[in-house]
Amino acid sequence: MEFESYDDAYNYYSCYAKEVGFRVRVKNSWFKRNSREKYGAVLCCSSQGFKRIKDANRLRKETRTGCPAMIRMRLVDSKRWRILEVSLEHNHLLGTKSYRAIKKMGNGTKRKSQLGNADNAEVRTIKLYQALVIDSAGNGNLNSNAREVRNFSDKNQLNLRKGDTQAIYNYFCRMQLTNPGFFYLMDLNEVGRLRNVFWADARCRASCGYFSDVIYFDNSYISSKFEVPLVAFVGLNHHGQPVLLGCGLLAGETVESYEWVFKSWLTCMSGLTPQTIISDRCKVIQNAIAEVFPRSAHRFSLSHIMRKVPEKLGGLQNYDAIRKALIKVVYESLKVIEFESAWGFMVQQFGVGAHEWLRGLYEDRVKWAPVYLKDTFFAGMSAARPGEVLSPFFQKYVHKQTPLKEFLDKYELALQKRHKEEALTDIESRNSRPGLKTRCFFELQLSRVYTRDIFKKVQFEVEEMYSCFSTTQLHIDGPIVIFLVKERVPGEGNRREIRDYEVLYNRSASEVCCICSCFNFYGYLCRHALCVLNFNGVEEIPSKYILPRWKKDYKRVHIPELRSGDANVGDRAQRFNQLFRSALQIVEEGVISLEHYKAALQTFEESLNRVHNVDDRQE
Repeated sequence: MEFESYDDAYNYYSCYAKEVGFRVRVKNSWFKRNSREKYGAVLCCSSQGFKRIKDANRLRKETRTGCPAMIRMRLVDSKRWRILEVSLEHNHLLGTKSYRAIKKMGNGTKRKSQLGNADNAEVRTIKLYQALVIDSAGNGNLNSNAREVRNFSDKNQLNLRKGDTQAIYNYFCRMQLTNPGFFYLMDLNEVGRLRNVFWADARCRASCGYFSDVIYFDNSYISSKFEVPLVAFVGLNHHGQPVLLGCGLLAGETVESYEWVFKSWLTCMSGLTPQTIISDRCKVIQNAIAEVFPRSAHRFSLSHIMRKVPEKLGGLQNYDAIRKALIKVVYESLKVIEFESAWGFMVQQFGVGAHEWLRGLYEDRVKWAPVYLKDTFFAGMSAARPGEVLSPFFQKYVHKQTPLKEFLDKYELALQKRHKEEALTDIESRNSRPGLKTRCFFELQLSRVYTRDIFKKVQFEVEEMYSCFSTTQLHIDGPIVIFLVKERVPGEGNRREIRDYEVLYNRSASEVCCICSCFNFYGYLCRHALCVLNFNGVEEIPSKYILPRWKKDYKRVHIPELRSGDANVGDRAQRFNQLFRSALQIVEEGVISLEHYKAALQTFEESLNRVHNVDDRQE
């Protein structure tokens, strides 16, 4: 946990002590030499330690028992106080909850408190403790008249049923005991009610180190008024499977809530900034992303937009014809001028120029239309082809009426299933060699490095090279040559149409770029680019077009790096993150087979002995 000030942290621990039944004492404090600013402290139970010998002869009865209960905290770079170490066990009986728990205040502070200043550190911290430990819906002694029915109108607090707050807190406590890398943050409103929540387990955090280049922010559950106001950060792993990168519960669709959850994710992931963020077409989310991720490319989900077509246009007289025209405009336009011309013709032909939804779409076209996004890297999450969708991560586990307590149980099941699927596909990719369907060396080259599922997609492109029947030069400018590739593509009915694709090829730089922009959309070269490489006698695909994120050994070879500005080995939390990510690579390899497992286990045992030897040498 982190606190805004030393007093906040002190008062929080004091509130906890009062509930449990012990007194708090300051064991140690550390101050900077020049400014005398406090930068570290240890708070302990009043029964910690023993009396000194010279004090032992006094008539006063010995009350100390050497109690180990304590917390250690430090001022970190963010100017917040972070809890670094906690021991909750006592070696003595705990008293009633009647100890004085709050630090003594000066007269000025007392006066402010009497005036009802809600910003007072003590009042604020008491509310924080009560919100976490006592169920705000009536399971504790506070707020017993809380609502039983959800009300979506209050955007300043989570709309939870009775017992939900306690269920969230119990789940977080359990996860921190069993999952050392588990991270969570809670946001409280001015009266101490739970407003927003964010969490990510150790695997989510590790996956983010590998697959945070492109992120899909899914708010479909909250925008559709599900029982669980859930948002999720989702990426794609090296098999093209969705992988969870963090979750949140939000009070409402406000800029403040979205900014809070984005900042929480950024804090959890050590400041990793995604290259591309995909979200629903929403002005509020757009403003929040612009504030928190100013360097990321923000794009609207095309699959979300196309999914809304029946709802938004279904009532129009020529709906079927309009839908077909819209699909053709969106998915078949290769140049901006083609899109603009086809859109204008559609609007004029069907008389829908005044349609509000279509007009808004056109105004936002540079954020969602594929023809405008060819310079944006999507790593397979663009859904730039008809029929492709971005599905919610918990689609099969959360329904509109699923209560929060049930979701917390299903959350674990969903993650376990996803992890099992990834482990199985890892094993299949490494232990089996896919069958080749052509004599093209490109296919053989990629079969050796790519995971099975990604290779199948590339293999299809290699096969479809044979539907491209003509490759000719259009223009030459020094080392740069523009080629025209003709391809037979399916048309209406059973007819085949011929389409032209322009491909730019730079011989000296070994660069190839097709107008369809398959590489930026999906992370591998298209059939048209492969045809141009083959035409120019290139036997192997240049390494720059074989992305490491699709390789079989990606998670073994690639060690996720912290941001250079955050890599502080003197920080215990940073050391933990780096060690965890490195150890996870051994775990990923260790599950492949029984032999791998034995080798990994032996490695851990040897490493542990070496670490223990460090302690022995220091003694």
